[in-house]
Formats: sequence, structure tokens, C-alpha cells
Amino acid sequence: MPHTIVTNTCEGIADCVDACPVACIHPGPAKNAKGTDWFWIDFSTCIDCGICLQVCPVEGAILPEERPELQQTP
Repeated sequence: MPHTIVTNTCEGIADCVDACPVACIHPGPAKNAKGTDWFWIDFSTCIDCGICLQVCPVEGAILPEERPELQQTP
């Protein structure tokens, strides 16, 4: 099951982008509710490796499950 980046919790640090082995994490098109940049995971490409969850320094920004209602996608 793919992981989810919670759009309004993400702070745009992007450690997950460089760590992802399949390049499934992409920048969002605008700012989130906190006014920060954010990223989203392409569920169809994610291999559920969990590396993004391990490297993200923002508590609760990435969930180990597919929750499309919490992640905006362009």
C-alpha cells in the first residue's frame, strides 16, 4: 500500500524526494494551508518501501498508508 504525504502538514523540506528510489514524490503546484511548499506521492508509482517516512523530519507529514483524502494532487 502506498504512503501518503499529508498536504497541510508537509513543510516542503524535500528530504523524501532525494531518498525515494522510484522518484514517485513530486512538488505541489502552490502553497499549502500553512503557507509552505509541499510534496505529493504518486500512488501508482510508490513501492511502499518506507524510506520517505524514515527520512522526513516533520512529525505526521507522511503516513504509512494510502489516504487520498489527506493528500492533494495536481
